[in-house]
Amino acid sequence: MRLTFPLAAAVAAAALVAGPSVARERPTGEAQLAKMLEGRIAGEPRSCISTFSNSNSTVIDETAVVYGRGRTIWVNRTANPQDLDKWDALLIRQHGAQLCRQDIVTTFDPSNGMYTGNVFLTEFVPYTRVD
Repeated sequence: MRLTFPLAAAVAAAALVAGPSVARERPTGEAQLAKMLEGRIAGEPRSCISTFSNSNSTVIDETAVVYGRGRTIWVNRTANPQDLDKWDALLIRQHGAQLCRQDIVTTFDPSNGMYTGNVFLTEFVPYTRVD
């Protein structure tokens, strides 16, 4: 279907006017992390975590990487959180069963396999669900 110029201009103008009020605001990374941490208490930070029991990871835009599931999750705010993108996948090269502070994680776009950057890990903070 082809739109004539006046009709196309009217549709574009309506989209500009309605755009911000119609579109839902996407929560910030900090808001997403706060929601994940609801009902949990922070523990003492650790330098390393076992990757065997914490194989699930979630990347939160410009905020943190969260490992694990269930009662305790581990939050790593990374040295360069601005480089985190929720669409990126993590490539972890490790030489054992632990992921540690100062390890470097490579990020890539899973849709095309292209390298997108590196993330430098910091301490892991455990957050445990309160009963």
